[in-house]
Amino acid sequence: MSNQIRCAHILVKNEATAQEVLAKLKTGESFAKLAEQYSLDGTRKRGGDLGFFGRGMMVKSFEEAAFKLNKGDISGVVKSEFGYHIIKRLE
Repeated sequence: MSNQIRCAHILVKNEATAQEVLAKLKTGESFAKLAEQYSLDGTRKRGGDLGFFGRGMMVKSFEEAAFKLNKGDISGVVKSEFGYHIIKRLE
């Protein structure tokens, strides 16, 4: 299990929205609440929680950013073919 991590993310359509969400996170707003409000995918109902995943299970740009985070860290804006992500490492 040690080669798996658990993350949450907020997925938005454009970089401007991603920067707006990131700014709100930096002022202390709740990651889960912002995920519910902004995220475009089904994880929004779980506060963005993606559960556990290992290497090779996510798109490359997302995976690279996620595995660099320490528990509790929040990434900058990460672009993928799905849009723009902000990732939080949960475990």
